[in-house]
Amino acid sequence: MATTHEFPTDRVHYTWDDAHEPVLTIESGDTVVYETREVSDGQITPESTAEVIAGLDWSRVYPLAGPVRVEGAEPGDTLAIEVVAMETRGWGYTLIIPGFGLLPDDFPDPYIRVFDLTNGEFAYLRDDIAIPVEPFFGTMGVCPAGAKEQAIMPPGRFGGNMDTRQLVAGTTLYLPVEVEGALFSCGDAHAAQGDGEVCVTGIEAPMHGQLRFTLQKGRRIPAPQYETGGPLTPRVDAGGWYGTTGVGPDLYAAAQDAVRAMIDHMVEEYDLSPADAYVLSSLSVDLRISEVVDAGQYVVSALLPLAVLTSRNR
Repeated sequence: MATTHEFPTDRVHYTWDDAHEPVLTIESGDTVVYETREVSDGQITPESTAEVIAGLDWSRVYPLAGPVRVEGAEPGDTLAIEVVAMETRGWGYTLIIPGFGLLPDDFPDPYIRVFDLTNGEFAYLRDDIAIPVEPFFGTMGVCPAGAKEQAIMPPGRFGGNMDTRQLVAGTTLYLPVEVEGALFSCGDAHAAQGDGEVCVTGIEAPMHGQLRFTLQKGRRIPAPQYETGGPLTPRVDAGGWYGTTGVGPDLYAAAQDAVRAMIDHMVEEYDLSPADAYVLSSLSVDLRISEVVDAGQYVVSALLPLAVLTSRNR
């Protein structure tokens, strides 16, 4: 019979390491309930100002709840993780961190926006800009083979810090098992994020989550895969979109150009500061590879859902 487990809130780790002792051992079909910390591990609070960014202790960033050992899991298997439920805990924040993000040279100064998430539906950048709250874990992964104090960032074929905003409730994530027991961990939850997370943060937030684990014996996949429960953008599909593009032989540079053009558009059309336009790009704008086959000239689109431009009177 499947069992529901409560993951202890006092057990976190900050690196991938195959020597981490499992906190829980579960059977295939079991569910684990989590209360995860925001990505700074308490260094940022609802009262924080931008000054806190310079003093961050990076050894405490990315506190992950785990590991969870799945009985019978071994290399060559796949672990299916069904996201059963996600719920914010009332607040979150977005940072611009000097030296990070898609446009570090354009935004060299630290910046923070703290969001009230108590209504559970929208985070307001301004009275007329409502960002749908669609929570997910930015980091979900099994332990990489041979990992020894390996940084949480970046991701890999084992999953990890994927920041894939489609991993909301109703989605199932599939991860290739690399070590005995899988040793799954999660955290780094976001209340909202656009495809690309261009300023390097979503709305970082403490989070309640429920995950159900199913072991698929003998199924081999090369890297993470996932299946969604419905449309990719259901909260904004009723409205239109405004797109800017970047074109050139380098996809990264094209993404930069597309986002720069979107920031300029939002500053001009909606009277946002450049920093807030960059934040809104990270939280709501979706990057797309529009074309990758035409003689080495690639097109990246940045798409702003016009449904976020609204009023607080909903």
